[in-house]
Amino acid sequence: RKAAGIEFAGQDPTMSWMIAEVEMVQEPAWGFRSDAYGIHAIGKIEEGGRVGVVLTERQLTIGGEPTLRDLSEALVAVYGTDYGLHNPTWLSRFTDMTRQAASYRDRRVLLGGDAAHVHPPMGGQGLNIGVQDAVNLGWKLAQVVKQISPESLLDSYHAERHPIAARVLRNAMAQVALRRMDARTKALNDIFAELLGMEEPRKRIAAEMSGLGVHYDLGEGHPLLGRRMPDLDLITANGPLRLFTLLHDARPVLLNLGEPGRLDIAPWADRVRQIDAGYAGAWKLPVLGTVAATDAVLIRPDGYVAWVGVGTQQGLMDALTTWFGPPAAAD
Repeated sequence: RKAAGIEFAGQDPTMSWMIAEVEMVQEPAWGFRSDAYGIHAIGKIEEGGRVGVVLTERQLTIGGEPTLRDLSEALVAVYGTDYGLHNPTWLSRFTDMTRQAASYRDRRVLLGGDAAHVHPPMGGQGLNIGVQDAVNLGWKLAQVVKQISPESLLDSYHAERHPIAARVLRNAMAQVALRRMDARTKALNDIFAELLGMEEPRKRIAAEMSGLGVHYDLGEGHPLLGRRMPDLDLITANGPLRLFTLLHDARPVLLNLGEPGRLDIAPWADRVRQIDAGYAGAWKLPVLGTVAATDAVLIRPDGYVAWVGVGTQQGLMDALTTWFGPPAAAD
């Protein structure tokens, strides 16, 4: 990113934390603890009797890995003892620095994961967003390299993923702000706690933090369009089938839930797998809940819906061309 000269704008750090996995001689005070400096936590790690520790530092520290002595002194400051900590598996430090690349693509340079965005790990969102970057880009890059699709397909990577990361960064910044210990922030925390006691706000925040609420702007239409396809229990001529098993080989799938054989995609038959199936259950999506049933869905290799048919094939050929290249010439 630096070599390509891509801007990495954002917010400088204001707080830092130590995080570690250690062993302790004494049983510590499990769970969360707050003081004037922030929130701290000690938790059990299931295997090996090890202990996970996260401590808010009393002053911002940038750079350099903490030592076992640093961790011991910080534990004593918060808990009055270091519980005989020893034998660390790892020790690290993170801050609330929040930055995002201005562009995820500059000619032949493509950015993903930490090269594209950095943020505090509140809610464990970093792994999810980085993996989804890769899954969004991988099949597009393969199609361009194999000359199935034009190079312009790669521009959709930035168009789709940049707004998603911007929301994650905003979410992470909000979570850091809620961890401040002044009276005004505590009042704000109380209001948030009340809101999260309600089903609709709780579902929306959970879907955003888990990545299940991701919605790519693929135009107007059915609520499924641009969203992650639900994992339906399908009935096929060969027996029951879970939909996600159709995506294991990273090929696009045209799922036909109407009359078998009614959709003709012969010019894309070498690229798109077509499945005739039945489904009798409800269509449910995170955040949205139940949505209207459909009789045909075009699913990209990353699991997102590129086209929805409800009694019509309108737009199917355009969607196939946009995402999976122009139709093959007839023999």
